[in-house]
Amino acid sequence: MSLPESEVAADNQRRRMEQLPNSPAGGAIEGVISLAGPALAVGSSLVVTTSSEAAGVSVAASVVAGLGIVDWFRKLGTAKVKENLESLGQATEDALNRVERVLLEHGTSIDEIKSRLNSQDFKDGMASASLHALRTTQEDRLKRMARILANGVRENDLAPESLDDLMKAAVELSDADVGVLKFISSKQVELVTPGYKDAIYGWPDAWLREVQKRWQAALTERGSAFTQGKFNAGQWRSSLARLHGLGFIGPVQHNPTTNSPGEEPYGLLPMGQGFLDRLREIAAQ
Repeated sequence: MSLPESEVAADNQRRRMEQLPNSPAGGAIEGVISLAGPALAVGSSLVVTTSSEAAGVSVAASVVAGLGIVDWFRKLGTAKVKENLESLGQATEDALNRVERVLLEHGTSIDEIKSRLNSQDFKDGMASASLHALRTTQEDRLKRMARILANGVRENDLAPESLDDLMKAAVELSDADVGVLKFISSKQVELVTPGYKDAIYGWPDAWLREVQKRWQAALTERGSAFTQGKFNAGQWRSSLARLHGLGFIGPVQHNPTTNSPGEEPYGLLPMGQGFLDRLREIAAQ
């Protein structure tokens, strides 16, 4: 027996109004529902039952069928992609304006600035940022990518492969992860300066010992950071794993360690410091 379409549609509407939370997301979804009205009738027309027990299941299932989930994804996804790209574009334009002022103050010619912005590397960087922008809903991460791109123009260093890796990290790392990287950098930044470059790639014992010494000092200070609520033990361990996976830090222990997870020493690597350098606000430089 088929339920009247008007009754099913009314029941669907009542359920949606009761269940959708009073939140910005809920409001957005309700807006999509109103746009996807025709899908309700299509979904409701599919409700056919052969027994009272089956009817209960079908009516419950019709709530999902009638909502037009595919339309939700299509409309919400399209709207979010547009919003992200607009936010990324505006943040990049703002950052590039600051870069232009800095470059002009340091004697870089207008023609040179135009050349950098018209380069294929810059266009590839914009394309990379646009693709990675589809992987986040957080505006702060979009602003990270804008700063990475703008600072690449400032330094005239827009190598596509490294830039794409930095964009990936900008989207994947949490604020806590970046905080841990900054904390490690504050203790080891001298070890990734040009004077230590050969030592870093050669992994000499002298560099290992220096990292281990600085790591122990950092752990003492980290205890204070835990107390102040800047990090906790779980966040710390997760952040170390993510930073290691991106090649921003590397383990320096030759032999198996008896230290508990999160205590074993890590050394800051050039790419990790490079990521932090590209995240800096242009005005601060």
